Amino acid sequence: MNRASLQKDPREVASMFDGVARRYDVTNTVLSFGQDRSWRRATRRALDLRPGERVLDLAAGTAVSTVELARSGAWCAATDFSQGMLAAGRGRAVPKVAGDALHLPYADASFDAVTISFGLRNVADTDAALAEMARVTRPGGRLVVCEFSTPVFGPFRTVYMEYLMKALPQVAEAVSSNPDAYVYLAESIRAWPDQHGLAERIDAAGWSGTEWRNLTGGITALHRAVRRA
Repeated sequence: MNRASLQKDPREVASMFDGVARRYDVTNTVLSFGQDRSWRRATRRALDLRPGERVLDLAAGTAVSTVELARSGAWCAATDFSQGMLAAGRGRAVPKVAGDALHLPYADASFDAVTISFGLRNVADTDAALAEMARVTRPGGRLVVCEFSTPVFGPFRTVYMEYLMKALPQVAEAVSSNPDAYVYLAESIRAWPDQHGLAERIDAAGWSGTEWRNLTGGITALHRAVRRA
């Protein structure tokens, strides 16, 4: 078994993602029924990037999200603490840096914008990671968090949770290089705060004006905030 626990020990989480790196992108596309592509586009649009801006794509994995961001003309750096994930994306022509979300290898106010997609949930200390992202973002810079969330329609929420705990691990068994990791995925989504709860935590960590927009009925939510001066 190669999956992390909800204690989210950094070594366990990194090892788990190393184990899924080879088929990570195709597995995500299958499990999300192809919605992952539209979620990446929505993240890019929410950041409102301009050519020449400096953007940090944290928990970037194989850098497929970074390539999408770079379509804006901004300079985008992929950062992840899984060496295996970065290696799996070696063919993508964007800068890649190994780094921990709790101790980012960047100077204060280095970026105009920062984003993290489906990675904040995997960090051992969510609040510290949000504060660290604020540290490396200039005052007035933007944050967009794309993360699994809570479906807003009750009956759909029930069906979705059933899918997470039963069908998702079975589908992962067929397509993933490490199916056990997707049991952790389901558990971590169920334990994650809802849209309002995450907004409160972002506001408390050096950001302001946090707003969110639901995607796919709230399966995913985009939270956007501005770095306080």
